[in-house]
Amino acid sequence: MNTIKWENLAAIAWEAYDKAFIIGKTKVGAALLSKNDNIYSGCNVEHRYRNHDVHAEINAITNMVNNGETNFIAIIIVAERENFSPCGSCLDWIFQFGGENCLVSWQSSINGAIKTFRAKELMPQYPF
Repeated sequence: MNTIKWENLAAIAWEAYDKAFIIGKTKVGAALLSKNDNIYSGCNVEHRYRNHDVHAEINAITNMVNNGETNFIAIIIVAERENFSPCGSCLDWIFQFGGENCLVSWQSSINGAIKTFRAKELMPQYPF
């Protein structure tokens, strides 16, 4: 199995965070590790009407798919907020491309503590 270097993934997610296009208050970055050991990142891109916002997790996942891969084993989300877990919609994407045992982490500050869960722990009643 791939070795997950969370600090490296977090650094890449924070780089994506810096590129976020926001209208609201919260910048978000994400980075994932594919099953082929490639890293893909994304940031949130908010739309002026807010009903078409692209979340960082989805941006990272679609970047992976655009590069010909459809499976990942770990994702980290970074934002300057405590306990900033993926929303239900993003978890749907995580389950689709990462599966129930995909590792999902978040970090609220650069070099801060990284909290890690399996996707199924964040959405234990997910319909399979």
